[in-house]
Amino acid sequence: MGILTGNPKDEPLHYGEIFSIWSSLAADYGMIAGYQTFYNHAGDEDLKKVVEDIIDVCKEEIKQLEKILKVNGIGLPPAPPERPVARLEDIPPGAKFNDPEISAALSLDIAAGLVACSQAMGTSTREDVALMYGQFHTAKALLGAKLLRLNKTKGWLVPPPLHLNYPKK
Repeated sequence: MGILTGNPKDEPLHYGEIFSIWSSLAADYGMIAGYQTFYNHAGDEDLKKVVEDIIDVCKEEIKQLEKILKVNGIGLPPAPPERPVARLEDIPPGAKFNDPEISAALSLDIAAGLVACSQAMGTSTREDVALMYGQFHTAKALLGAKLLRLNKTKGWLVPPPLHLNYPKK
């Protein structure tokens, strides 16, 4: 039997997997702090609910990522403190993110997260790590679909130029 057979959890992590896991954890830590700030700035209740959903998904990812690093004796990245809840009315208008900006930033982060999950899946040799990132990918895809629907419903979607004139055949 080779070193990479049997129970995947008994296999060593390679440096690429470690980097992916560590980087994902650092990103999730930072995103939670940023999204808590976005939550404070959001005025639309539907958007606030999506922000809460994304924070919950990040927290679930963190549990799994921390566990793998700890089991393998790898130090965790630093995490910023959680942000307190603030009243929207207390944020000066010129210093406030508006709802379409928040939704656009969330959409971009989800898209980047999908790419990062795909890369981690593709470079993993441990099946459990690849499957974990597959789960993360699915959760992000569902959040992305929710955001797309929200952006369309609220009129916040700014599409690229649409091709409406078709050549005559």
